[in-house]
Order: sequence, then C-alpha cells, then structure tokens
Amino acid sequence: MSVRRLAEDQFQPAAFAFNDENAVWADKTIKKYPAGRQQSAVIPLLMRAQEQDGWVTRAAIEKVADMLDMAYIRVLEVATFYTQFQLGPVGTRAHVQVCGTTPCMLRGSEGLMKVCKSKIHDHPFERNAEGTLSWEEVECLGACVNAPMVMIGKDTYEDLTPERLEEIIDTFNAGNGASIKPGPQIDRHFSSPEGGPTTLLAPDPKPKASAKKAVGDAVSLPPSEAGRPKSGDAETNPALKTPHTAPKAAAKNVKAVEAAPLPAPAEKPAKAAAAPAVSKPALTDKNRPVGIEKPTAPDDLKLISGVGPKIEAILNELGIFTYAQVAGWKKAERDWVDGYLNFKGRIERDDWAKQAKALAKGGEAEYIKIFGKKPR
Repeated sequence: MSVRRLAEDQFQPAAFAFNDENAVWADKTIKKYPAGRQQSAVIPLLMRAQEQDGWVTRAAIEKVADMLDMAYIRVLEVATFYTQFQLGPVGTRAHVQVCGTTPCMLRGSEGLMKVCKSKIHDHPFERNAEGTLSWEEVECLGACVNAPMVMIGKDTYEDLTPERLEEIIDTFNAGNGASIKPGPQIDRHFSSPEGGPTTLLAPDPKPKASAKKAVGDAVSLPPSEAGRPKSGDAETNPALKTPHTAPKAAAKNVKAVEAAPLPAPAEKPAKAAAAPAVSKPALTDKNRPVGIEKPTAPDDLKLISGVGPKIEAILNELGIFTYAQVAGWKKAERDWVDGYLNFKGRIERDDWAKQAKALAKGGEAEYIKIFGKKPR
C-alpha cells in the first residue's frame, strides 16, 4: 500500500470547527454508540469533516480526536489507512475519481484519464491553475456493467466517452455541475440494455379456458415409491397389518406388545472425575514479592490493564501498593502472583511490568506515549 501523508504545513489551516448544522449532526452521531464505544464514530466524523472542507486537515483530525477522547495518532491512523479520505487540498468545484479497474480499463478508462490530464493536470491529486479541479485514479466503484465511469462527490457518471467527460468537466468548472444528471450518460435506464429492455416486454398471457382439463379427465396414477425407504425392518414391510387394514390382527399385536416385559434401562455412564483444583502458591513461598506498609498515597493499580477493584484489593492485602513494586517484579515473582490470582499467564500477556514502569515513570502521559492510548 502506498504511503499516505498529510499535506504540507503551508496548506494546513490553523483550526477546524464543524459548522452549526454539522456540529448538531456530529453530536447525534456520537450518541448512537453505547457508553465507552463512542470512538466508533471516528470514520463518519472524519467523512463529514471532509464533506465540509473538501479534504481532511490536520486540524480536523485533532478536533475529531478531542471530540472522541482519542489519541491524535489513532485518528491519524484511520485517516491515512482509508483512501476515501483526501489528505490534501482538492478541486473546490470537482474532484474527479476515475475507475481504473479491469472492466473500466477494457471499456476505455485510459482515455478518460487522458482527458483529466489535459483538462485538469498531468498528475493526479494536483489541482488546475484556478484550484477548482483535481482528479485521481481509484479502484472499482461498483458500476462495472456501465463501464467506463467516474465519481464526482457522491454521484457516478457512467457509460462515458472521452468527449462526454470533457463536457462534464467543463460544466462542473463553470459551477453548473448540478445540471448534469448522474448515472448512465447514454440511452439506458440504470443497467438495463441500451435503448430499453429487450425481454419480458409483456405480462404473461392468461391460460385459455379450453386449455383447462376437465375434472373427469384426470388420470389416476398409483402412488410413487420414490420416497419409500429401502429397509428389511418389519415396520417398512408393506404386508404389515395396521388398524386400518386389519383391525383384529392389529389388536392382537397391541396385546402382545403390552404383555412383553419392558427392556432394562441402560446404565448411565459414570461421570468423569472432576479435574483437581489448582492450589494457590503458599504465602510463605520464597518467590512471593516483598510487600510494604500502605503508603499515605498509594498508586491507583486499577490503571494497569487487567487489574480491577477486586484484584487491586488482593494485591493490597499482599502489600502491593505502588507501580514501582509491580515494575520491579522478577519473572519468578510475576509467576507467583499470577498463580496466586489464578490468572493462567495473564500478567505476562498484559505485560503488567511494562505498564507499571510507564505509570511509575510519568503517569498517564508516559503511558499514552508508550502505548498510544489512555490507561484502562
């Protein structure tokens, strides 16, 4: 994947703010997500910022990050990963996205790109002299049947020829883009054949009365044997006497069944022995970390991922009150605490030592610097 970077500083505005309408929309969008999951709104907020200003600025990224309580780097990662976000200035009247995937290429997309180079700029993502137009090549835009095509804003223009694209670009550059009808630019409705439908032109004719077969003419056919199971069991024997075919014989069968002794119930399989409980390591074990008296201002151990109120209370009972203590545990001591808490390796997986070291060194600021997010 190509490297995507923000535009140079000379293009970056000093600040960003949603206009009144978009600010109301952004607030409603964030509230759609449950508490603690508001960061899921990052993509729609970035897209709305782009729709407002035409591209995603550094100030917009920082604004969205502040609104969602995210680290700037996290929002930057999203903006640079998805190519739908424009990271530099684009044409103020039209940014033309030319589909270059195989169907469009076979149908003439290279000719459309030549038009963009001649009418806008030799290079994609560069604006024309007036700053009103720009273009780029993109992957499939989802209208392969109507290839070749381009997208401008949220609208697609399909079944294009180089000449028709020139007309569209000139119209947008003149500020009259709204006058062009999106969709196919030839005589067809959506993806139907050019010139109109060629099949199913009339409703199905109603069957003629003479074609209806009289009830008396119906042919009697024997029941099919296709679904009958092939088996030697007595239950599938066609000669089996049933209450319908032989009431007396069936009654004798019922009496015989009632007189027969019931089969002995099958023995239930013995339950598997429960796995032996894992015993905690002894408090007198030599690998138990050394505890301390509770300090006047103990550290908030819950900031370590994997430590909740209950675990913090247990650690306090063991004399563990500070980040420095956790950061200083040796491997054997970490294993002892992991076994005492029955964590099954979680202390190593969550890297308590690294988390505690960052918190001990510089609190939340150092934690964010190391892990790129706030603790807990």
